[in-house]
Amino acid sequence: MILIVFTIIGLIGAAALAIDGTNAFIDSRRADTAASAAALTAALTRIEGGNWRAAALATAAANGYDNDGVNSTVELNTPPLSGPYAGDSEYIEVILTSHLRTYFGVVIGIPTITSVAHVVSRSKPSELGNMFPGYALVSLAPESQCEHHRAFSIHSEATINLYGGGIFVNSDNKDCALMSYGSGSIRIRDANRITVVGGASIQKPKLITPYPVDEGKAPIPYPPPYKLPQVGCGSKIATPDFESETISSGNYEDGIFPPDGIKYLEPGVYCLQDDFIIKEGQLLEGKNVVFVMEDGNVRFSGYAEYDLSAPKTGRAAGLLIYMPGGNWGTINLNGSDYSKTRGTIFAPHGTLRINGMDAIRGAAYHSQMIAYYIEVNSTDNIEIQYEAEDNWDTLSMPEVILIK
Repeated sequence: MILIVFTIIGLIGAAALAIDGTNAFIDSRRADTAASAAALTAALTRIEGGNWRAAALATAAANGYDNDGVNSTVELNTPPLSGPYAGDSEYIEVILTSHLRTYFGVVIGIPTITSVAHVVSRSKPSELGNMFPGYALVSLAPESQCEHHRAFSIHSEATINLYGGGIFVNSDNKDCALMSYGSGSIRIRDANRITVVGGASIQKPKLITPYPVDEGKAPIPYPPPYKLPQVGCGSKIATPDFESETISSGNYEDGIFPPDGIKYLEPGVYCLQDDFIIKEGQLLEGKNVVFVMEDGNVRFSGYAEYDLSAPKTGRAAGLLIYMPGGNWGTINLNGSDYSKTRGTIFAPHGTLRINGMDAIRGAAYHSQMIAYYIEVNSTDNIEIQYEAEDNWDTLSMPEVILIK
């Protein structure tokens, strides 16, 4: 009888291990899934301005954990009470505790099995600021080639002297996302970096500062995760006054802009349907202006003398040239030793070619430049001075991230 009793106890113990253990494993996975769903719901609801605590508890209940204090408890904390995100209010901590009743374990003194799921989510709200803060030159192309359609290349004898920001290349090409050959030189004159998602092909490392560049970095989504410019001209027509050599802002549909004989631009938004060309030796001055390239290309010729600056106030403050997504055109920048731009140049689908503008007499691009592809090809010493306050601010997209 004694042997039979011990045998029965052993069989019950084995059954408890097999059946109750399996149930406990399944419940642990379910609790983890429910906690993850609750954390994501909480983060999303908080960004939308709703009652995130109620939403998180409802999600947990829908997954079988109703926070009754007996079978389950759901604890919500923001900021998290412990761990690497403690004290940061962007993070939400969900601790889901499940008490599972056993079938056979109670016979051997284990009436319940407890499992705990601990999940953290992040709700990052929209923020107003420059696109890609800290970077003055940004190539957006997620993919590129080495012979054609290069993401970022600098060659010939061009030298970029960059102040106030770095360079970001989004291409995942492992061999040549960033290409430097010939005597192409990059000199970042402060602590900013050259950041590349893929790899760099650099023929003369001594011409690149800082070196080595930062390779293999995380990509950014394309299209970029920002609210795009909402600027237009409505029904207003740009009207030239050849006597005063001035043109008013608005829609210009009479061919290449600006018309011959125009030297001065009145403040406002210019919506262009054709090319924007500043010819060699031509003078053009415009303060508080925005150019929306609905169609056509931009070409600022060598020895053209221009001084163009973006508005300082309003919805287009800091935006100088915008080539909307439907325009796959090209922006060619060159100029005289006295030329200047101030404000963001943004072509999310376009190609930016920086072909010159020597800084020896004060010429400079005070611009953040963002394009699909970027090519620098010149013999000049090109100065780019990026200052955040001179460039366009927009809202970044809110983010919801699950962190386990």
